[in-house]
Amino acid sequence: MFTGIVEELGEITGVEQLSNAARLTVRGPVVTSDAKHGDSIAVSGVCLTVVEVSGAEFTVDVVHETLQRSRLAKIATGDRVNLERATAVGDRLGGHIMQGHVDGTGVFRSRAADGLTRFSLPGHLARYVVEKGSIAVDGISLTVASVTNDEFTVALIPTTLELTTLGRAEPGDLVNLEVDVVAKYVEKLATPHLPGHAAHNGAGTLEEDV
Repeated sequence: MFTGIVEELGEITGVEQLSNAARLTVRGPVVTSDAKHGDSIAVSGVCLTVVEVSGAEFTVDVVHETLQRSRLAKIATGDRVNLERATAVGDRLGGHIMQGHVDGTGVFRSRAADGLTRFSLPGHLARYVVEKGSIAVDGISLTVASVTNDEFTVALIPTTLELTTLGRAEPGDLVNLEVDVVAKYVEKLATPHLPGHAAHNGAGTLEEDV
């Protein structure tokens, strides 16, 4: 589990294409300070398992499913990435509960002088995003300022711009999006009870009621 509070800005130092996967080498002195094989590190919001640690660098394998859902498919040597170690039990939750399971990608559209920043929002994720709710953008926990069916805005403070990839983003850049997992669970639990649903009308049995 992660909370979207980026620990450091890392750098991709190697990309190796494998069969239906990719192996990334990432430089991150802070997150490697206590990392070991099998640990989880979020790389721009994607939870990845450490394969090897060498000095200030660590290696991870990215499977086909992850490449399809995230912007890591287009990652290249020299790119900067946001890094966060898995949250330890008892730590403060500075952001919101995140799994590091990217739901899709959006596009950085623009940023105003006051920090208000616009991103595109895929239609299949729009129902999970609400004003003043939480969303993860490239692994950064952010509060939604406004939302429509195809776009959302967030207000970025100078610290976020300085310490994360969003300070270097250009219009048209892809970003990883993870919506609030609580919203997805609420939808799954509530849907069978809504008018018009087969189970609600007695055509099925709800496991929750067993």
